[in-house]
This record gives sequence, structure tokens and C-alpha cells, in this order.
Amino acid sequence: GVVEACLLHMLRRRAAGFLRTDKVAALFTKVGKTYTVAGDICKKVQELQQQAESRKNQAGGQEPLKRQGSTTSKSPVLSPQAIKHIWVRTALIEKVLDKIVQYIVDNCSKYYEKEALLADPVCGPILASLLVGPCALEYTKLKTADHYWTDPSADELVQRHRIHGAHGRQDSPSKRPALGIRKRHSSGSSSEDRFAASAREYVESLHQNSRTHLLYGKNNVLVQPKDDLEAIPGYLSLHQAADSLTLKWTPNQLMNGTLGDSE
Repeated sequence: GVVEACLLHMLRRRAAGFLRTDKVAALFTKVGKTYTVAGDICKKVQELQQQAESRKNQAGGQEPLKRQGSTTSKSPVLSPQAIKHIWVRTALIEKVLDKIVQYIVDNCSKYYEKEALLADPVCGPILASLLVGPCALEYTKLKTADHYWTDPSADELVQRHRIHGAHGRQDSPSKRPALGIRKRHSSGSSSEDRFAASAREYVESLHQNSRTHLLYGKNNVLVQPKDDLEAIPGYLSLHQAADSLTLKWTPNQLMNGTLGDSE
């Protein structure tokens, strides 16, 4: 959407087309007449649009619309947002968006007014340069709207490092010990080892994954289960799912896998 806004900034009416409502499509089509790379994108976009139209006409159509750059035969259907930005999106996945924008910048006098962003001698080349990075990526698995996964924060990485390193088992040769932590033989029974493993699995489920997004986490939050019991420190976390918010609290002893004789 941002790239489209830059491409449409002070675009000449003749370049956009007098009667066309999709000005981005008109721009790509006109550039494609003199630039073969853009012409190839025009053909691929037209194929995608035809597939989308045929899919709409089929009441019980089951064949998914293939997506550029996907290595699997079964690709999800293009979302309305993807269809809305299909021109820029297709050029991005095909890794030629930076080349097309650079060509437009080099020939900006044909398509833009003098005050346009792409006609600027500094901003135009900068935009084309910024697109080199995204065009170098392999878009083989695009995230959809129902994915809320993001990279863990530094605090979460430290927490996971402590969980995996401090309570690792010696009889697991496939897992390397964490840096700076020596693994020791478990002095307890096998049931205690299984309990520690299940505790770690439960703690890992508290962290963000493909279904939930960790919004907030804080350790040593005191909770008093009963009036006659002392407050227990634990880990408080707030998680966001697709349609709900979940508040979780886990005792520190369970986080460490050392409940012992506690109730």
C-alpha cells in the first residue's frame, strides 16, 4: 500500500489513463509497453485476475489460486487485500519491483509531474534502493491475517534459555547443553524427570506461538490462593489470540520444575 501511494503521487492523468479507475494497473500497463520486465508482470497479473474471476464464478470450486513464489501445489486463495495490491505484490514476489520502480524513476518525465516523489532526484532513487532488500527475499510462505506470531523479545529469549539450560537431561545426546551451563545427572526418580519435562512443556506453551501473541509478561507477581496461605510469586502473562485475550499466571516453582512437596 505504501509503495502504491508513492507510485500514485502526482501521476500524470495521461499516464494513469482517463477512464481507468485502477491507476496502478494503468501505470504498469503503460510501462510494460516499453519495458519487458514490467510487461511480463502485466501478463502474470492478468492470469491471476482471470483465475480469481473464474473462482468466483464457480460455486463449489476447490482448486486453490496459485500464488507466485510458492513451492507447494496447494496454495491458499489470495485474500481481498492481496488482490487489491496485486500489481505491486506480484512484482515484489517475482523480485522485480525494484527494477520496475528504478525504470520509472529513470523515465519519470513521461509519467509524473515535476513535483512528484518519484521525479525527485533524491527521493526517487532512494525508494528504488529501499525495495532491493524486500525483492531479495523468498516469499514461499506468506503470513495471512490469522497469524499473530512475531519474534520473541529479549526477555523471552533469556527465559527460554534458562528453562532449557538449567533443567536439561544428561541422557539426551541429541540436545546440546546451553552455553555456560553444565548438565548434571538427575538425582531424582524417573517420575520427577518426567514431571520436570512436562513442566517445561507447559511453560513453553505460555510463550507466543503461531496461534497466540504474548503482549506482556512479568515475573515475581504475588498471588494469594487462600486467606490463610502466604502469597506465592509467579509469572504473569497476557496473550492475544484471534478473538480473545487470555491472562495466565504460573507459580515460580512450576516454572523451575521444582514443586517438591508443595500443595
